[in-house]
Amino acid sequence: QVQLVESGGGLVQSGGSLRLSCGVSGGTFSMYSIGWFRLAPGKEREFVAAISRSGSTDYYTDSVKGRFTIFRDNANNTVYLQMNSLKSEDTAIYYCAAGSEAVVLVTTGQGDYWGQGTQVTVSS
Repeated sequence: QVQLVESGGGLVQSGGSLRLSCGVSGGTFSMYSIGWFRLAPGKEREFVAAISRSGSTDYYTDSVKGRFTIFRDNANNTVYLQMNSLKSEDTAIYYCAAGSEAVVLVTTGQGDYWGQGTQVTVSS
């Protein structure tokens, strides 16, 4: 059974940075594309970023382009989301998800496996 565990969330001031981690176990890490999604109070779940199995292709929602970077360490079965210049509107629970194709994660928001989420709170 594939399991995903997020970490790295917390409270940060506007303009600050956080790095989220998504650790994957129980499967062949290199077979999965990984996406980050977020859920803010009163809003629907939103795609944030995704990275292909090889790490050669990444995708971002417009609101985070230039501020967030997704990258993966296949040797350590971990995907990271580096978040810079954080804004109050980035406040949400962040989830990572695994799927076979990054484009499917991006276009459908559907993953085969999900983590439990990590809270990110940006104070203004």
